[in-house]
Amino acid sequence: MITIDNTQECFVQLWLRLERTRRHLQGQYNRYCIRNVLRSWFGHKATDDFIWEVCHLCGQEGWNELPSPLLSPRKPRELLRAIVAVNLNIGMRRVKYKTLDAAYNIAFPHSTPLNVNKKKRCAKAQ
Repeated sequence: MITIDNTQECFVQLWLRLERTRRHLQGQYNRYCIRNVLRSWFGHKATDDFIWEVCHLCGQEGWNELPSPLLSPRKPRELLRAIVAVNLNIGMRRVKYKTLDAAYNIAFPHSTPLNVNKKKRCAKAQ
């Protein structure tokens, strides 16, 4: 059982655990999908309702293959946001995007950069 919190340290551990889970599932010739990730992380707590809620929040289907967090981090990021939101019983908007992205850069320093806030909104001069 894993302890999930809305902090940078926890997010770094979740990113690293997601990559380890990907390698573990592929080593066993199992599909790297949301359903299998949740079952390996949460065991008996990963009921169909729990899996459905995570899938619904992240906008993905449970059996669809996830991309590697190192190569394409967008879908895994949404998965981690949904897992944190469901586990802590908070809304998706309350999960800290900037902290999650900073944790990704700490966990995988030489991979595809992840930056949600590329475009800064600037106030129009009036």
